[in-house]
Amino acid sequence: MKKIALFALLLWSVVAWAQPADYVWTTESKNSSESMPLGGGDVGLNVWVEQGELMFYITRSGSYDEHNALLKAGRVRLNIEGADKQAPFSQTLRLTKSEMVVKMGGAQVLLWVDAFRPVIHVEVESPRAVQCNVLYESWRYEDRPYRKNEGRQSSHKWRKPTDLVTTADVISPDKHGVTFYHHNPAETLFDRTVEVEGMNAVKDELWNPLAHRIAGGRLWSEELQYEGTTDGVYLSTNHRAWRFCSVKPMRRQGFTIALHNDQTPDVKQWREGLQRTIAEATATKTAKADTERWWEAFWQRSWIEGAGECAEITRNYTLFRYMLGCNRTGSDPTKFNGGLFTFDPEFVQPEQTFTPDFRNWGGGTMTAQNQRLVYWPMLRSGDFDLMPVEFDFYERMRPNAELRSRYYWGHEGASFTEQIELFGLPNYMEYGTKRPASFDKGVEYNAWLEHCWDTVLEFCQMILETYRYDRADIERYKPLIESSLRFFDEHYQYRAAQRGRNKLDGNGKLVLFPGSGCETYKMTYNASSTVAGLRTVLESYLEVKKMQGDTAVAPWRAMLERIPEIPHRVVDGREMIAPAVVWERINNSETPQLYPVFPWRIYSMASNQPLDVALNTYLYDTHAVAMRSSKGWKQDNIWAALLGQTEDAVRLTREKLSNGPHRFPAFWGPGFDWTPDHNWGGSGAIGLQEMLMQTDDERIVLFPAWPAEWDVKFKLHAPHRTTVECELRGGEIVKLEVLPASRAKDVKILLPTK
Repeated sequence: MKKIALFALLLWSVVAWAQPADYVWTTESKNSSESMPLGGGDVGLNVWVEQGELMFYITRSGSYDEHNALLKAGRVRLNIEGADKQAPFSQTLRLTKSEMVVKMGGAQVLLWVDAFRPVIHVEVESPRAVQCNVLYESWRYEDRPYRKNEGRQSSHKWRKPTDLVTTADVISPDKHGVTFYHHNPAETLFDRTVEVEGMNAVKDELWNPLAHRIAGGRLWSEELQYEGTTDGVYLSTNHRAWRFCSVKPMRRQGFTIALHNDQTPDVKQWREGLQRTIAEATATKTAKADTERWWEAFWQRSWIEGAGECAEITRNYTLFRYMLGCNRTGSDPTKFNGGLFTFDPEFVQPEQTFTPDFRNWGGGTMTAQNQRLVYWPMLRSGDFDLMPVEFDFYERMRPNAELRSRYYWGHEGASFTEQIELFGLPNYMEYGTKRPASFDKGVEYNAWLEHCWDTVLEFCQMILETYRYDRADIERYKPLIESSLRFFDEHYQYRAAQRGRNKLDGNGKLVLFPGSGCETYKMTYNASSTVAGLRTVLESYLEVKKMQGDTAVAPWRAMLERIPEIPHRVVDGREMIAPAVVWERINNSETPQLYPVFPWRIYSMASNQPLDVALNTYLYDTHAVAMRSSKGWKQDNIWAALLGQTEDAVRLTREKLSNGPHRFPAFWGPGFDWTPDHNWGGSGAIGLQEMLMQTDDERIVLFPAWPAEWDVKFKLHAPHRTTVECELRGGEIVKLEVLPASRAKDVKILLPTK
């Protein structure tokens, strides 16, 4: 497009922000798998209406039990006596306000979650006075021994669970409500992990977030009165219900649920904290208006709205982004394997007839390669305020990870592994419980995970990108970035010194051996994913320091000089990126030779690098082609978009973001993990964003892999506090605004001609 035409487009008025449409069902659901998500702050609800009863599960970030399983706070059931069964039914998720309106039996139920406090509100309104019955239901009313394979919901994984018990919750009803909590004992999964990994000698120096953790809350209303308990079964799980009914028939009534988590052996301290939350929720008169304002601002900051052929995938992108927005204030990151919105497991895998707490791949265990895909799309969407939850997770673990390096190897730097617990040590089952006595105690005895250290570098890069994008305050994360980099520098010089006299190769470079190209190429020498990550993070860190006027750069410039080049190879006369210089075996189905494209963006339609080598890798590397898929965490759609392969990007993104297998269309999965599969949604979201816009510091490229016949309007974020709003209609750009306007000169449009 000619420069004059682009200038004219910039004079158009601002694209009106695209309010997300209400999402509506007009029939009841069959079971919890047909639930609809609702949330805010750090609380998620799965809400559905089944046989005239409104039901919802409650999940709050950070509610880990003694086995590191992420427990639900319980299930609530509401029915209205004398309901008009002929009255029309609807269940509406109003995304703009993050509220749900359920019309059932002639009454209307409004549900919403405070965006600033862990408080759930349920309000019932009826044209005539009605009586409501409210039941708080718990399957943890007694100790629950683990059954075969149930250990996979926790950090015990496949360990035979004969001696494992989830201890009972404390549930205390009173006249107008019920208080409930799960209190971890002093000895937890943490102690088992430290013992297996041979760190008892330094146990007292390790941070332990599980001992005495308390998670729970209170359901209450002066309009309800306690009626007693009943026992029942929902699906495959028995439960006990604490029943309440209206003190009298009313036209307006409701109840509130406040949640509180703490870590203390003193239950009184937890109760006092809960009471403070209740008092604040009761005293605050603007909570609903404040919540609505927050969500309105959330939707104003970014959107992608398509029509025609891409309407479904852009709607599902929006629904997925909504679910991510429900954990802004959490103590822990949104989990890749279900987030806050898991439901009864038998609807994911029929043989898993366990409690609603079950999710495969654990609750407090983070599979880092999967987890990163949940947070990368937040940069383009401008959701910078959602990202510190993930960054803080790593910063809290850092001291334990540093102690691990010193204890095992006697060097500095944080050793972050792949299957990592929320306290910074490897999952003990993945670490290996049957290890040869001579095997390096710092390395997981695991064919997939041995020497797999890379993924923390992606979170370091995300931190640096929040500064480039939004000038975020990242001072508190610099120790994490430096310690993560220092680990590679010191560890691989340590390894080289064990093998011979020299710590560097003949060119003065680090020898990254033994290493790992993701979980796939094992026992590598200079894996391309590791090399690309180290080079990119170091270059970015030096750039940020320069932007901040920080001249303390000598150690990091010196380390950058020690990083080897990304390895290449020639296959059938074509030069391409190699997985590594050499490797011993292939163990999984990832494609680390394309990591220089994503996540490291050395090659893209916006970069100043020739794409021949990267394109040859994508198109002709036999492993890359054979492993291509849109399932789960696969990121071929992202690589296709970044390399301008529009046909593949369209096909793979459709497969990623089309309706999932459950009633709520953004409940994808299980993929390789669990449902809703958030790393499935994350990789789909990243790919869609990159089809529309790619950036490389100053450069902004629009429509690098977008079919001209797809009508779309979007607002996305670019580095240097830049936003781009654009509308494409009938193959023509009809509106475009770049803010600040000075960045318009950096825009390049690659829309194909019709």
